[in-house]
Amino acid sequence: MLSDAELEHLEQRLLQIRQELLSLQEIGEDATRIVELDQTSVGRLSRMDALQGQAMSQERARRRQLELQRITAALRRIDTGEYGDCQDCGEPIAVRRLEMDPAATLCIHCAAARERG
Repeated sequence: MLSDAELEHLEQRLLQIRQELLSLQEIGEDATRIVELDQTSVGRLSRMDALQGQAMSQERARRRQLELQRITAALRRIDTGEYGDCQDCGEPIAVRRLEMDPAATLCIHCAAARERG
């Protein structure tokens, strides 16, 4: 069971991570804009580099969005009093695990069991 101080600390970490992700999202929007296909202004290789950069930026944006969803879900669990409990077995998730990943939903044993298949 998490103490009030631990819960407050983890909630602040989640809010900080969310703010950082939202800031990165604003910065990254420019990198995902449509690449011009006009070869007179950009050579073929430069256009290919731009397309590759755009694809990588889109993937980073997708991953940021997934992480934002995980953080939002964790904040919701804090509000409902379900935060810190494993969603599979119901046992408390170790504080050290939550320090490493404050949005974690599984204890180490259940996470390892899922990875094994």
